[in-house]
Amino acid sequence: MPRILQAPPPLSEIARSAASARIFAGTSGWAYPTWKPDFYPAGTPAKRFLEFYASQLTSVEVNYTFRALPTANMLEGWLAATPAHFRFSFKAPQRITHFKRLTACHDDVAQFVATLEPVRQAGKLGLLLFQLPPNFKAQAELLATFLAAPALRASGAPAIAFEFRHESWFAEEIYTILREHNAALCIAESDDLATPEVHTAATHTSFRLRRTGTYSPAEIDVFARHFTALAQQRDVYIYFKHEDEPSGALNAVSFLARAVDQTGQR
Repeated sequence: MPRILQAPPPLSEIARSAASARIFAGTSGWAYPTWKPDFYPAGTPAKRFLEFYASQLTSVEVNYTFRALPTANMLEGWLAATPAHFRFSFKAPQRITHFKRLTACHDDVAQFVATLEPVRQAGKLGLLLFQLPPNFKAQAELLATFLAAPALRASGAPAIAFEFRHESWFAEEIYTILREHNAALCIAESDDLATPEVHTAATHTSFRLRRTGTYSPAEIDVFARHFTALAQQRDVYIYFKHEDEPSGALNAVSFLARAVDQTGQR
């Protein structure tokens, strides 16, 4: 059983400091009642989960958008529950990544981006993550065509990242295409596959730390030193794995505290 750390009191000041240092960290989702009482205080109602989450952490990766686009009312509620420095990242719809597999889906991308316009206008839009299936092998020409989508090239277009889960994508030809479009290679660590750490976007980078269980204090310290150094040049998004137990959220809390210590902003 992974060791569970105890959550500290609300860390709004640490979160603000981390965001000002261009460090956006959290987990994939927040609506987990099983995170009580180790992360969410025991009496916290579900409708207040996001508000508390955003007092502890600086970003969340929304997996909801993989299967359905959020309504305007949903977005309004999420924006109202979070402070100005908070960032939402969104997983691209499976229609784009898994059903159409990046083929002939410029209109779908445009709809995805347009739906999230209220988040962009609020200054809270983080990354759009395009996570490809494990059996999707590299197709350089298809990737270049996809990245030419007008919604991804327009002025004010969102920051994007690609999580490739077949090793054939880890090639210089692919990195060159990503660089040409300022798209980040999502550097994902899991029990099955580790992505090479190659930074292909000038303005942002993306980490998904998906190893099972909790990270040790020594590993958290290494992350804090490394990611704060990267944040001197670009926005850095870090998402720990979510599970029924709150180890990912507590890892993220611990990381942010160490990152702020590294930046000297506390």
